[in-house]
Parts: sequence; structure tokens; C-alpha cells
Amino acid sequence: MRYVSLALQYRVGIILGLTLIVSAMLVPGYVSATTLSLGLDRAATIGLIAIGLTVLLIAGQIDLSAGSVFALAGIVSIMLQPQLGILPAAAAGVVVGMVAGAINGALVVGLKVHSLVLTLATMLIFRSIAHWITDSQPVTGTDIMFSLALAQIYLDVFTVRSALFVAFILLLHFWLTRTIPGRNVFAVGSNAVAAEESGIASGRILFFGFVFAGTLAGLAGVLQSLVTNTGSPVFGSTLIVTVIAAVVVGGTRIEGGKGSALGTLGGVLTIGALTVAMEFQSVPAYVQQVVSGFILILLVVLDRTVNTRRKAAADRPAFVQGNPIKQGGSA
Repeated sequence: MRYVSLALQYRVGIILGLTLIVSAMLVPGYVSATTLSLGLDRAATIGLIAIGLTVLLIAGQIDLSAGSVFALAGIVSIMLQPQLGILPAAAAGVVVGMVAGAINGALVVGLKVHSLVLTLATMLIFRSIAHWITDSQPVTGTDIMFSLALAQIYLDVFTVRSALFVAFILLLHFWLTRTIPGRNVFAVGSNAVAAEESGIASGRILFFGFVFAGTLAGLAGVLQSLVTNTGSPVFGSTLIVTVIAAVVVGGTRIEGGKGSALGTLGGVLTIGALTVAMEFQSVPAYVQQVVSGFILILLVVLDRTVNTRRKAAADRPAFVQGNPIKQGGSA
């Protein structure tokens, strides 16, 4: 049991290391600068959404509508290009994500509805809006050269998207570990009632957590649509499963109160490396989703098993000189 506990504690490094080693052994040409840049770019697609989801999961919440927001924001950024130009239209797409997050946050906090149920409903609503405004057809942007510039690799490693992802991860790490509001997120996720009684505005934290998550989902969708020069109502349909898997691989607990930005970075890189390896081997997309789902189930079960056994061990009576002593009590 001790070894399982240690493996869970260092699971990010272990899983990432095993993924890279196995991929390098099985996939010809996997170890290269091109693979590194491609993996980072793939990771950035889910990574931007994973950053927002990390904050929400630490706070004990979840947002299932991120994939729909991803699609809707991208569509808006493409459809408004003829009227506004590329950059203003992109900004409008990000604002769509922010508004969607604000709607989720206001409903969860104001109505005190469970975020799982609420964001499941808004996921369907936002996706329906995306189909409605496009008549369920993809839309095309006005400047393919801008898309090519965004997809360009700089410094032999980074695309614009992957550079933004790394920058946001570092900022989130600083915020969670070095600021009082960041530490308050952990308090809310551990015990929202106790946090409220100690003077922490848990409702405000949750609201802005949803706004933050929606904004990053919108940004991710805008970047995806700009890179592909296309907006589509089916973009991101299965994305949320992969994102949750990446965040959980990184050590963030679905129950709340535990997680880290650097752990999410490791989880996202793991999923990105695995995705590139499967793409090199022409593995179908639906099989990739099965792999993500399997990883998620395995880690949740292991985490729950270890926590249950730890609690049982803590509740067992201690013995001193043959006399049982209850934990926290006296002989």
C-alpha cells in the first residue's frame, strides 16, 4: 500500500516518463524537435482549458460546458472577421467565453445548483447556439496567411498557442502558491462552509473561477479556429473528457481541495505526448478517447482506494504497552 501511495504522489512524473519511453520505443522518429513542438501545440489546445478547470476542481466545482464554449467562441471569431477584422473578431470570441463563464458562475452561485448538473445543461445550450448561428455548417475565415503565421514554430519549439499555454501555467502557479486569493481557492474546495465562516467570500471565488475558466475556453477556441481558419459547431465535442483526464493525471482531486498548476502542466504534457504518439500510429480518434477515459477511471479509482485506506488506518486504535489508545484520546 505504501508503494501505491508513493506512486500516486509522484504519478505525474511516472506517467509522463513511461509515456515518453514507450512512445520512443514503439513510434519511429518520435524523438525529435518536430515531435516536441507538435506535442506542445497539441498540449496547448487542451492545456488552456485545463488551466481554468484546475482552478474550478480545486474549488470543488466543474465545468462540462468548456467544449461547447470552445466551439462557440471560435465560430464568433471567424464569423465577425468580415465586419470587424481578425484581431477585434478574435477579442469578441474571447468575450463570448467570458460571458459564458459568467453565466455559469452566476447560476451556480446564485441558484446554489450543483455545477455538474448546471454546466451539463449549459453545455447543451451553448452547443445548440453554435449549431443555430452556423446552420450546422463550418464557417471559413478571411485570411489563411494569418492562420499560417499562428501555426509557425518559433525558436524551434513554440507556436503562439503553446507559448501562451506555458505563460498561463506559470502565472497560475504563482497565483495559487504565492497569493492569498489563490490559497483561498483551496480553502473553499476543502470546506466551503468553514471557509465562509472564516471570512472567505466563497461565492465570489466560485463566480470568478467560472469566469476564468470560460475565458480560457474561449481563448482556446479562438486560437483553434484562427489556426485552422475555420469555425465549426462540432469542434470540441469530446474535448472535456481529455481535459479532465489531463487535470486528474496532474494530481488535482475531483472532490476539491487539492491540485497544482505544475501538476496540470505534467498531466497536459502526458496527454499531449500520448496523442502525438497515437496520431503517428494512425490510431482513430475514438480509440484515443477510450484511452483518455480509461486513464481517468484508473486514476480516480486508485486515488479513492488510497484515501479510503488512509482514513481506515487513521481510525484504527494505537497500542502502547499492550493497552489500546484511541487516536486523539487517552488510555
